[in-house]
Amino acid sequence: MKRIAVMTSGGDAPGMNAAVRAVVRTALAYGLEPYGIHRGFTGLLEGDIHPMGPRDVGGIIQRGGTILQTARCQEFKTERGQKRGLRRLNEEGIDGLVVIGGDGSLRGALALHRLGFPVVGVPGSIDNDIWGTNMSIGVDTALNTILEAVDKLRDTASSHNRAFLVETMGRNCGYLALMGGILSGAEQIVIPEVETSLEQIVRVVEEAYIVGKQHAIIVIAEGARPTTEEIANHLRQHEIGFEVRVTILGHIQRGGTPSAFDRLLATRLGVKAVEALYGG
Repeated sequence: MKRIAVMTSGGDAPGMNAAVRAVVRTALAYGLEPYGIHRGFTGLLEGDIHPMGPRDVGGIIQRGGTILQTARCQEFKTERGQKRGLRRLNEEGIDGLVVIGGDGSLRGALALHRLGFPVVGVPGSIDNDIWGTNMSIGVDTALNTILEAVDKLRDTASSHNRAFLVETMGRNCGYLALMGGILSGAEQIVIPEVETSLEQIVRVVEEAYIVGKQHAIIVIAEGARPTTEEIANHLRQHEIGFEVRVTILGHIQRGGTPSAFDRLLATRLGVKAVEALYGG
């Protein structure tokens, strides 16, 4: 093996740059030629592949996002697109590939593996919905962003006697909402994995008001049922004692300086990815 490439694909996650840095530096340490594929599988199909050196990854470990940029590629979900990607890798003389991303990106990596190409997948997603790993790159930073937001919302909620519904990312995985709710001391957590009724939520909020709380915090995963909108509308139809406000945290959870944990995790995974390719 002489030449390896690295890409970031799908949704970005804090710590991806640390992983890219580790891949490039480790490849150089082993005497390999590292290449960067820009914009994920889209860049692969378009040949957006460039050599990388120490200066390309200098000063990026603390940066959020990804210097390689990222994209979602519908074409690579097809057999034709996958074979086209394989041809492109062979034309560029790439001997091995590191794919950093979530479940969709790792399915793309698996497709290349099944076509006989050496590839290692590195879990990078704030959703933490990837099988085989307890924590993926970006989760810790996103969780800290959620906690900071909820702590601030509680301050204003208490000042106005309000119930705040805080929606987190995670698609159909409730990890961020669950951990964010527990660690922020939320009155109620609503996640896809656990059935929760509107009546139960009303009861919890009413009890919070009755016992003298100045606020109520409900943390809701974006893929949960009932939805944030349904919960807000239902609460407003009842005399719960609190005004109801909704905050959707959205893409702020993907950004920001990666935490110490995410930098370390990303670095270790990046190193091991290259070692796995180099060792065959």
